[in-house]
Amino acid sequence: MWVRFSLLLSLLLAGVVVALRLGVPDIDAVRAQVQDMGGGGIVLFVVLYAASTLLVLPKGALSAAAGLVYGFWPAIAIVIAAAMVGALLAFVFGRFLGRDAVERMAGRHLKRLDALIVRFGMSAIVLVRLIPVIPFTVINYAAGLTSIGVLAYSLGTLIGILPGTAAYVALGAFGRQPGSWEFVVAATTFGVLSLAGIAVALRRKARVAAGAPDGGLDA
Repeated sequence: MWVRFSLLLSLLLAGVVVALRLGVPDIDAVRAQVQDMGGGGIVLFVVLYAASTLLVLPKGALSAAAGLVYGFWPAIAIVIAAAMVGALLAFVFGRFLGRDAVERMAGRHLKRLDALIVRFGMSAIVLVRLIPVIPFTVINYAAGLTSIGVLAYSLGTLIGILPGTAAYVALGAFGRQPGSWEFVVAATTFGVLSLAGIAVALRRKARVAAGAPDGGLDA
């Protein structure tokens, strides 16, 4: 969790530095250029986003950028589609690569996710997507080695990523209007989900330090 916050902070600082040195691009001009690309621009974004989903890379910045360029509702549809493509590809790759390869990347997360799915089924996928205690990419690969089916995995992923995706997209779409209710709701949602993830992670760490078994999200 702290790594993700560090990466996000680094990206923000890098963006500030670039903006100070090169100037902030005109958003309307950027939007016009993207619209001139037509469907090709959307396809390119989906490919790039799906590729980032296959790698352990921060995707929130891409979601916010989509909101900034495409607007809230179109960006929601585009980002969700891209995330689902990447999540399904990694799910299949996880089963193809096998347990040894995925365990090297997922580590203890694989056993934790497997135990959660055995206990809660599809709801486990919704929970780990909703509360960011396991990296998105790790869930994708690790889920491929669990007992969950493709349909349940897909539906759980779709439900679980909606709030976070909407928050990131809204931060981009309404970022130029920080006083608007849309931006306030987005920032609040992002904050609540992040704090929930931190709280769960700290609680689990305390239980493990005390000698209790690591039971996943409820630990």
